Amino acid sequence: MFVPLAALAAALTVVDAQAGQTIVGIASIIDGDTIEIHGQRIRLHGIDTPESSQLCERDGKPYRCGQVAALALSDRIGRSTVSCEGRGTDRYKRVIAICTQAGEDLNGWLVRQGYGVAYRKYSLDYVPQEEAAQKEQLGLWSGRFVMPWLWRRGERL
Repeated sequence: MFVPLAALAAALTVVDAQAGQTIVGIASIIDGDTIEIHGQRIRLHGIDTPESSQLCERDGKPYRCGQVAALALSDRIGRSTVSCEGRGTDRYKRVIAICTQAGEDLNGWLVRQGYGVAYRKYSLDYVPQEEAAQKEQLGLWSGRFVMPWLWRRGERL
């Protein structure tokens, strides 16, 4: 089978992903705000999504909002190539990055659809997307939830 050299190079690109460097490839979804490309864990910059086991509430009923976020990201990405521009690394040695697919900022997409929130502690980049999702009552904003960082500290509905 013939594979164009440019396509092969894009599929195999893994660059030291410190600030300004890029990782390109097929992503595996770890959770709503973490993906993996070529064995490198990547934390999506400027956003936070509920944890996989986190429960939220909609129409008075609990649902696994973290799982919903991860599945939505998986459905959005499919088996397409993702490109992540590194911004640094976190304390878990994950690359912190803005990731795109076909030119769309996936970090912003998650927040705009209501699957995640702007992580204001680290960035204000996605506040407009969060405000729009909240105004339209999309995703998390259609019910009750605990901000992910508070949930990780033990706060529950």
